[in-house]
Amino acid sequence: MADAVERALDEDRVLLCEAGTGTGKTLAYLVPAILSGRKVVISTATKALEEQIFAKDLPLVAEYLGLRVSAALVKGLGNYLCLRRFDELRTSPESQHDPGVLRSLPVVEAWARDTESGDLAELVTLAESDPIRREVCSSSETRIGAACPFFEKCFVTRMKREAEEARVLVVNHHLFFADLSLKLGRGNVPGAGALPPYDAVIFDEAHELEDIATEFFGTRISGARVDSMLRDADRAFIASGLADRILGRGEGTAIVALVREAADRFFARLAQAGGDEAREGRVELRREVWAGELLDAYHHFDEALEALAGYASAHAITEAVALVGTRAETLRADAAKIVDGKSNQVTWVEVRSRSVSVGASAVDVGWLFREGIFERIGGVVLTSATMTAKAGDFRFLRTRLGLDERLTVPVDELVVPSPFDYASRALLYTPRDLPEASDPAFLAASADRIVELVGIVGGGAFVLCTSNRSMVALGRALAGRVPGPLMVQGQAPKRMLLSKFRAAHHAVLVATMSFWEGVDVPGDALRLVVIDKIPFAVPTDPVVVARSQAIEQAGHSPFATYTVPQAAITLKQGFGRLIRTRQDRGIVAILDRRVKTRGYGALLLDGLPPAARTERIDEVRAFWSKLLAEDAAD
Repeated sequence: MADAVERALDEDRVLLCEAGTGTGKTLAYLVPAILSGRKVVISTATKALEEQIFAKDLPLVAEYLGLRVSAALVKGLGNYLCLRRFDELRTSPESQHDPGVLRSLPVVEAWARDTESGDLAELVTLAESDPIRREVCSSSETRIGAACPFFEKCFVTRMKREAEEARVLVVNHHLFFADLSLKLGRGNVPGAGALPPYDAVIFDEAHELEDIATEFFGTRISGARVDSMLRDADRAFIASGLADRILGRGEGTAIVALVREAADRFFARLAQAGGDEAREGRVELRREVWAGELLDAYHHFDEALEALAGYASAHAITEAVALVGTRAETLRADAAKIVDGKSNQVTWVEVRSRSVSVGASAVDVGWLFREGIFERIGGVVLTSATMTAKAGDFRFLRTRLGLDERLTVPVDELVVPSPFDYASRALLYTPRDLPEASDPAFLAASADRIVELVGIVGGGAFVLCTSNRSMVALGRALAGRVPGPLMVQGQAPKRMLLSKFRAAHHAVLVATMSFWEGVDVPGDALRLVVIDKIPFAVPTDPVVVARSQAIEQAGHSPFATYTVPQAAITLKQGFGRLIRTRQDRGIVAILDRRVKTRGYGALLLDGLPPAARTERIDEVRAFWSKLLAEDAAD
């Protein structure tokens, strides 16, 4: 793999490399990246992997190979404390009257005095969900730049300077595409974007690229985004003397109140347009809904934003006030893009407990990868443990990422199998005797079977669900029926849940999609992974529907060429939670009988690691007893 990566970087090629768990793929791309002499971006899917590469893998390479590593860890702006926003919050009325701010602000103040990096992840004593985090973090919308009085002390300024000097930049996919959208949006102008110019890019966890690119090259506004802008506007007006510091009153704050009222009305009408279905997920907004009360509410919202932008621009005493005008205009422009609509996008609405969102997502992003990445950047490497729906077949990924006959850059493919002994260390259990996944009786039957499986291995189980509804229902059904602690995603921050799970050694964790990948629990703490259903994409999701229609119009079967391959890759990710080292062992159970009774089930199973397989619970019990006996003998 290292040879293939070296060739891609030296010869400006594209490399697709599926590298199974345990192959050491991180080292295989880091070494040639360092030796290339180029400025290389390493882009990962999660912050955890980003930090692992920077804090563990790069130092290991430097120590054992004697290589000088010039590297920088670059996180998205939202990870850093904004000294200006922090100062405005401390001097605002909220710091004296808001109970939440009064409780959390001293914690932030104490940490801010000592932090070297300004990385909010260091604030471990402050809940990840604490609202104060979003009030004091930096962002592309709130950053002023060189005109800011805190510019030289700014943590983002320091991070950017370190990135300019480094040869290897470790980022995550979200930041990479945020940077790319800025660069392409400004005609590839030098200096535009969140990252300095680079020569090559290596995408780890590349199977996530299409979804993340879709997010960043779409448009989205939400009630939460508007609220954040309006709170900053109030603080900016107070800090600049445009509003009374004690009462918080002034012409600008009156306009803010009008915007807030108009926004509430607009998002309320959007929620009505989406109906009850929008509370379950995204719902398409067809062109005909932009009429009547909803269209009136949009125009009222647009006019209020225009008034706020005009006032802020006319009274730009400080950069913070001027920024309010810029953000209001950006919101206007984004809302107009969504309402006006354009080809190759689908418009949707989603209703959450705290906020309503409306957006427009690209149906096809293949052109973006082809023109914005593969043809524009030098060497490009895409790697993951799960890139093929079945062994050696990259067709699904190629289709989704624009790697077709229109590409002029040479493309190489490589599959590096895992060195782990799945045949003797893992068992795949696929029962046929449970009800169909769509049967109302499936939940109770699957809960009973999970209890039986947990009893066999004594806990140490992930129960991976395909929906929040299933997760909650199974969590309730398992309560009081498993021997160890029962945890359900959402009860605590993800990092805390994983820490407790590892420490318990016999816990059961019921979770949904964010635990299907990027979660590493090596050793005996995890010895059973249960998957409730085949992880098909939500068939009613507007983006899924639009992509399926486009595939059908091109003369292909969307189920066979899109839905099933995507599910196969996700299923491989779920299976991959079990075996993380040569010493790991255990059982994976897929409770959805369709993997054995439907024609497409063979494709789903063929893509999984070569574990022993059974449909019988007594063979699961025998397999586990055999493993325990072998471990005892060793």
